[in-house]
Amino acid sequence: MDSVGNIIIYFIIAIAILIFSFKAVTSKKILRAATYLLFVLLGTAVFYFQMGYQFLGAVQIAVYAGGIMVLFVFAILLTHKPNEKDAPLRTHRKLWGVLVSIAAAIVLIFAVFYMPLIHGFSLVDCLSASKEITMHDIGVAFTGGDKFQYLLPFEAISVLLLACIIGGVTIARKN
Repeated sequence: MDSVGNIIIYFIIAIAILIFSFKAVTSKKILRAATYLLFVLLGTAVFYFQMGYQFLGAVQIAVYAGGIMVLFVFAILLTHKPNEKDAPLRTHRKLWGVLVSIAAAIVLIFAVFYMPLIHGFSLVDCLSASKEITMHDIGVAFTGGDKFQYLLPFEAISVLLLACIIGGVTIARKN
């Protein structure tokens, strides 16, 4: 990440991710929004490759850009008619959406910095004490079952995704 070329590529990809994420949220056509989300996920994979984490980049492309996006597109096509005209949101709903989004962003930022992550230390503790967090520590935190480790929530999310797939198939078969 030291050369000028890498820095230029970093900023180009970062700007592209910002633009596509904004377009994914503001697009009125749901298939276009899913396509913009695909570009955001691919841009994130480019970041992983640029930092030297080839495995994470490959997983990002295979799981998120590949599998999850196919799931999104099929779910959209099974539950929503692409040519269907939707009524635009009313102003008070947009205001509530913006307020809830801002509140959720504040809570998430607070959680990222102050929630215990590795060995009971938060990100603020690690940054202030100059403790080094290795990839091994992050891997153990994500796949461990002890306190402050995330195997159980990860498995709960996978069961939730499976339930969503089964629900989508059930809804599609009833129509």
